[in-house]
Amino acid sequence: MNTTTDATPAAVPNGRRRRILTIVASVFAVLGILWFLLWFVVLSEREKTDDAYVGGNQVTVTAQIAGTVVGVHADNTDLVNAGQVLVRLDPTDAGTALNRAASALARTVRQARQQQAMAGQYDALVTRGRLELARAAADYARRSPLLAEQAVAPEEITHAEEAVAMARASLAQAQRQADAARALVDGVPLRDNPAVQEAKALYRDAWVNASRNAIVAPVTGYVALRSVQLGQHILPGEALLSLIPLQHLWVEANFKEGQLRHLRLGQPAQVRSDLYGGAVIFHGKVIGMAAGTGAAFSVLPAQNASGNWIKVVQRVPVRVSIAPEDLARHPLRIGLSTTVTVDTHERGGAMLAAAPRASGGASTDVYTADIARADAAADAIITDNLGGAR
Repeated sequence: MNTTTDATPAAVPNGRRRRILTIVASVFAVLGILWFLLWFVVLSEREKTDDAYVGGNQVTVTAQIAGTVVGVHADNTDLVNAGQVLVRLDPTDAGTALNRAASALARTVRQARQQQAMAGQYDALVTRGRLELARAAADYARRSPLLAEQAVAPEEITHAEEAVAMARASLAQAQRQADAARALVDGVPLRDNPAVQEAKALYRDAWVNASRNAIVAPVTGYVALRSVQLGQHILPGEALLSLIPLQHLWVEANFKEGQLRHLRLGQPAQVRSDLYGGAVIFHGKVIGMAAGTGAAFSVLPAQNASGNWIKVVQRVPVRVSIAPEDLARHPLRIGLSTTVTVDTHERGGAMLAAAPRASGGASTDVYTADIARADAAADAIITDNLGGAR
């Protein structure tokens, strides 16, 4: 009796422990099943990386002509618009060259007019030579029959023949002179004369160089890396400052090579930046993948064929666009850290672009008006010196 009474209390804790262990095991099993379902339905359809940074264009503004800086009209962090003057150079040398080119163009137009007038003068000599030849031939025709009747001396007939020959030679000379003069002016209007066009091109070059004393912004953006200073003598191609168009940014997401398996162009992506935290989500899509790993394009690429080799998982830069409206609401900066999550549910797209870009890309038209204004100024000089000629 006593033995049975002592065993019963020990059996009770064992049964309770078994139930607790069963419950705990069931909870872990359920959690495992839920995690598997979460991975199978959601996580397996996504690729995520925090090795991602904001990228953008860094437009370097350079000088196109040599000169001394006399004005700097923008500084770091300033917003500037396309076409706005950023730096001015001393205009003295370029202005002098422009005046010389204008004088040369005017002189060339007047010389072309002179050549045209000389061609007309030689045409008149040709007409005169034809008349003299006709008169000499008529005199010879009248006198030659009189020689048989001995009404004129033979010397007169000889002189008449010589006069015809001289008139014919003079006409040939005048014709050649007229052809030589016409070769410089025939075929085109005076304003399209090759010499005039050459002088116009030289004037246009001088005009454009003079206009380039004002260095303008090619795009709208924020000033960064300004190095130009007053009094500095700069050379063509020298970098003066950079412009960052923050309204056109993207993200360079560096995915591991194993994560590229299901990435396709056009797949939607979500971007979270460390600047705003998880509260702000930027929306975009995959727009391109690099043609090689980051290590392949580094300054010192790995030499795996030499020495001891250790395998390192490589990463490939993937470009992800950012919706402009998201950027407008929450501005970003180049180089900021982000986390990119790509939805890879749709895997029917291409991994690489199949055709060249048909349109788009970066462009500016702030320099186009220079040539138009230079041509207008040159045409005004030509018109002023044409006189009545055309």
